[in-house]
This record gives sequence, structure tokens and C-alpha cells, in this order.
Amino acid sequence: MKTKLAILLVTGLTLIGCGASSKNGGNVNGNWTATLMDTHNTQVLAFNTSIVQSGNGSLSISNFSFTTNSACFVSGETEAGSFSLTGDFNGKVSGKFGMSVQSGSPGGNNLNLVGAVTGNTITGTWSLTGSSGCTGNGTFTMNKM
Repeated sequence: MKTKLAILLVTGLTLIGCGASSKNGGNVNGNWTATLMDTHNTQVLAFNTSIVQSGNGSLSISNFSFTTNSACFVSGETEAGSFSLTGDFNGKVSGKFGMSVQSGSPGGNNLNLVGAVTGNTITGTWSLTGSSGCTGNGTFTMNKM
């Protein structure tokens, strides 16, 4: 009898812990706005996008559009991303976020973002590699709209 009660108690606490995790963020599904700052704390790029997490940790990124003008990304960008979620039974959720944007025209420019998810915010670092004038790095913040 005590064993069954202990199993029931552990199962209940596990379910409560899982429910608390979902309330405290860790879900990247939704519409996001991002601001990218250079090493002098000056805004370099900004964009909006929609993100949906799939079960294997990859992200489906759609409706991507820069809200700043950039000669490095004129048209036809391709986006890809990843997300891994960790947490505990106390509802403390964190996640690692990765995203890359490859330019269509002009070709050869790659923007990479690496960060951490906390609730409705993603913060981290970015780097841009590519043609002359299309290089740089700094920090970024993404907020769920």
C-alpha cells in the first residue's frame, strides 16, 4: 500500500512539475521581433519572424523580414534554426537557441545567432560573415510579440 501511495505521489509531482514548466516559458512558438546591436551598442539589424518548434529540436521559420535596410540582405533569404529545452521539476526552464540566415541576393552573406531562451525573451550573440562590408558581430535580443 505504501509503495502504491509513493508511486502515485511521485507521478503527481512529476505532472505538476511538467505543468509548471510550460507556464514559465520555454516554448518558442509564436511571432518574434529581434534587435541586433554591434560591439559599440549601436543597432545594426532588426527583423520580425514567426517560429514553430518541431519535436526534433529544429525550428520552422516563416514570415521572416528585415525591418532595417541592409545591402547584405536585399532579397531571398533562407532561414534555419534549432532549439533545445531543459528544465527541472520546479518549473525552471531554459533553452539554447540557434538561427542562421543566408542571403539570397547578394549571395554569400551568413548571419548566425546563438543564444538562450528565458520565457518570452531570447538573448545572445550574433555574427555576420560574407562579402566586403557584410561582416560584424555583437549581441541580440528577441522578444515574443
